[in-house]
Amino acid sequence: MSVLGTLTRRLGHQKWFGATLRLLVPADRLVGRLTKGRVVALGLVPSLVITTTGRRSGQPRSNPLLYVPDGDGYVVIGSNWGQRHQPGWAMNLLAQPAAEVDVKGRRVAVRAEVAAGAERDRLWQLLVTEWPAYRTYVERAGGREIRIFRLVPVGAERTGADPS
Repeated sequence: MSVLGTLTRRLGHQKWFGATLRLLVPADRLVGRLTKGRVVALGLVPSLVITTTGRRSGQPRSNPLLYVPDGDGYVVIGSNWGQRHQPGWAMNLLAQPAAEVDVKGRRVAVRAEVAAGAERDRLWQLLVTEWPAYRTYVERAGGREIRIFRLVPVGAERTGADPS
């Protein structure tokens, strides 16, 4: 891991860090779209761009997210930087689990599964290993259930794709 990546993970616990990066999400979304998911979060953490269907608008909605690979899938978390409300993209996935991700220059159709029980615990460990600040975000969220999603590739990508 780079020095900048290590520093970023340490700063991730600071409240100002999340507030500042929330302001940069539109720019990150644009860079991710233009690079087809090759450059997201400045390449500091493994990231993808998820495109969900807006639960009210029916329109595509794209958001950059940190992810961890898990077998043939991708694991993401609705931490919303520790805010007390659910992120819109997570609510969209609950309403319509079909989505697409741009990751490392590939577009992959996925189906979102909400993790529960022992599977949630296992995926939580993968996530906090990659981004320890998730522990801090849980505290800040004030008791809000922070959902963990496993994004499972569908169609032809499922059998031949290696998400790493």
